[in-house]
Amino acid sequence: MNRLRVRFGRGVALKFISHLDLTRVWHRALRRAGIALAYSEGFNPHPRLSLAAPLQLGATSEAELMDVYTVQPLAAATFADRLRMELPLGLDIMQVVPVRMNLPALQAQVRFADYLVKVNALDEPGLGQAILALLECRSLPWQHQRDTGVKSYDLRPLIASLRLTAYMEGVATLDMRLRSDASGTGRPEQVVRALGLDSPLDIHRTRLILGTT
Repeated sequence: MNRLRVRFGRGVALKFISHLDLTRVWHRALRRAGIALAYSEGFNPHPRLSLAAPLQLGATSEAELMDVYTVQPLAAATFADRLRMELPLGLDIMQVVPVRMNLPALQAQVRFADYLVKVNALDEPGLGQAILALLECRSLPWQHQRDTGVKSYDLRPLIASLRLTAYMEGVATLDMRLRSDASGTGRPEQVVRALGLDSPLDIHRTRLILGTT
């Protein structure tokens, strides 16, 4: 068996499809490329393919990660060349590398995610002050409506870093690093709301940070 890690971009054409639908897109592309996937064991076997962390609807990315398990060893370059020919508009393979079979599951390795977020902000100095005030908070009580009801938690520990990187004609670009692990997942739109701003104009994930401990 072979384990390959794929870093791929998700563009505008696919920013509104669900995590489940994206997985199905990959399954179809791999099948058309003639790549023999390994399957799980048990009563309901399924292809061994895993995405690192779901990307919210409406966001784009240059940093998505996926582990693919193949039946036979396959060179990373060969895998990438065959698969690229079958990908739809909006999916771009950036890198393919082999990884050890004994590493933890990809989802369990994710620690943080980096984002560039564009927002309307008419007051640049005021936004800078709001960022400083948020980062100085020891806690930030938050509520999030889910299908199962309202979830209450502290948003502050989920924000590792936050800074204003650009401002032009009333549009600000925020660079944020948010926690994404078993303890919780930070969401860019919640950070934007905590700053007192309207919904983001654009969310783009630039990096997923992994750890094995």
